[in-house]
Amino acid sequence: MPELPDVLLYIECLKPRIIAQELERVRVASPFVLRSVSPPIPSLIGRRVSGVRRLGKQIVLEFEEDLFLIIHLMIAGRFQWKSRGARIPARVGLAAFDFTSGTLL
Repeated sequence: MPELPDVLLYIECLKPRIIAQELERVRVASPFVLRSVSPPIPSLIGRRVSGVRRLGKQIVLEFEEDLFLIIHLMIAGRFQWKSRGARIPARVGLAAFDFTSGTLL
């Protein structure tokens, strides 16, 4: 699991990239990446990110209308910022979050 300094660095790097950006699409490559979904993921589509923060070692993406996406990077998890619509890497890629400004893998 990434340590706290890594989580803080991810948050600081994500803020200028995704705050006020609209989530256009979520692509899930593995069903094991989702633990619970209430409300369902499609309810985030078209909403803007209003904040990024941490909850312990988890990264919380705050959306309009009090919706949250909480991401736990597990043991070897990493984020990658790519150009919009980037392909999910085979074997190591679990999900992609397509924003108007780019894609978070």
